[in-house]
Amino acid sequence: MERLRDIREDHDLRQADIAKLLNVTQQTYSRYESGEISIDKDSLIKLATFYNTSVDYILGLTDERKPYPKSIL
Repeated sequence: MERLRDIREDHDLRQADIAKLLNVTQQTYSRYESGEISIDKDSLIKLATFYNTSVDYILGLTDERKPYPKSIL
């Protein structure tokens, strides 16, 4: 997923930094970025929160970086 790499690089972070955040190996995170394996829902949510964006942005479904308003539920 090209967007995963782009957003990480925009924040001047290494794959190892994000792998640690997600509690996976750097190799696993590299495979997320390359699209070899799918990233799980919980990790996507964690990344969207960390980067202050939406899951849709990370997945490339929108070009709007601004996160959606928080739910009051």
